[in-house]
Amino acid sequence: MGITGSIIVYVLIWWIIFFSILPVGIQSNKEKFKENIEGIDPGAPKNPRIAKKFLITTIITSIIFIVIYYLVRFNLLNLREYLQ
Repeated sequence: MGITGSIIVYVLIWWIIFFSILPVGIQSNKEKFKENIEGIDPGAPKNPRIAKKFLITTIITSIIFIVIYYLVRFNLLNLREYLQ
């Protein structure tokens, strides 16, 4: 796997994991404010903790990418053989 392919695989895995982790631990403003307040979306999270989710996503993605990289490197995951 070349450098370009590695970067593309890493970015794709990162976004998939990020969108999977994004809704974890979210509490909406609807629970916080029982009355209707103008200008606030009741479904918007009160504290999304994006930096923590970026860090968790990067750690999980790095682990998954290392496994995939070594599977490809040692020819344990060779899709070209299966396609021929």
